[in-house]
Amino acid sequence: MPVAPNVTMADDVRIFQPDLVNMYGCTLGSQTTVGPFVEIQRGVVIGARCKISSHSFICDGVTIEDEVFIGHGVMFTNDLFPRSTNEDGSLQGGDDWTLVKTLIKRRASIGSNVTIVAGITVGENALVGAGAVVTRDVPDYAIVVGVPAKVVGDVREKQP
Repeated sequence: MPVAPNVTMADDVRIFQPDLVNMYGCTLGSQTTVGPFVEIQRGVVIGARCKISSHSFICDGVTIEDEVFIGHGVMFTNDLFPRSTNEDGSLQGGDDWTLVKTLIKRRASIGSNVTIVAGITVGENALVGAGAVVTRDVPDYAIVVGVPAKVVGDVREKQP
């Protein structure tokens, strides 16, 4: 599980155990940290000062803006209708499905074991509670929890 030579990253990115990640064709911004057992696929863009915790999967089509926290075991998807095969039974290839993009805006926090369905935007400063399944856009500053994730609060009301 290497860091491929086609990864673009700032000089001060920290990958705590580079032998225990799988990263290829992605971009990581300044001061971002990546934990072990993380996969970051081609086309992913991660901003500056982000924290990507262990065991997370970030697939093609995901953009993560600056200062975002990604908890342990967060899973992103990029296909709304995933299939192994085409109607004729042949294995699907790259041209047989549609990449659906996802955006995580600045300073959002995604809790451990969250699943984010393709095509979602998580708003600026939003907080997604642990274990949530995000199936709809999350507004700026919203706190969402549950399956499916629902708005239960506003982070501005919870901060000291």
